[in-house]
Amino acid sequence: PYHVRINQNLYLEASLHSSDPSLELFLDTCVASPTRQNFTTRPYAIIKNGCVKDPTYSSYYSPYRHTLRFKFNAFQFVRSNPEVYLQCELVVCRAFDYSSRCHQGCVQRYKREANS
Repeated sequence: PYHVRINQNLYLEASLHSSDPSLELFLDTCVASPTRQNFTTRPYAIIKNGCVKDPTYSSYYSPYRHTLRFKFNAFQFVRSNPEVYLQCELVVCRAFDYSSRCHQGCVQRYKREANS
């Protein structure tokens, strides 16, 4: 566990441990939950489909393609225990594959209308 105060900046770094310099990382989705077992019932999206959802989120420069750095403000779920669990999904791509998920960036997904 990592202990922080509410609204304190929480800095994170993710790295791919590989000797291949042509690989890069992309943060696709990062959600928080009040429980470690369930990230679907009451999730809070910080990043979803590469799109920033939390206004306190910021990404930081890294000199390495295989390292991501970002931050957001710590928070607590209302009427819940003070613990917050984080689950992030990262994508590994070839650095210069411009058709890869890493180069698509934010992907808006729209719900389809249900016909009668």
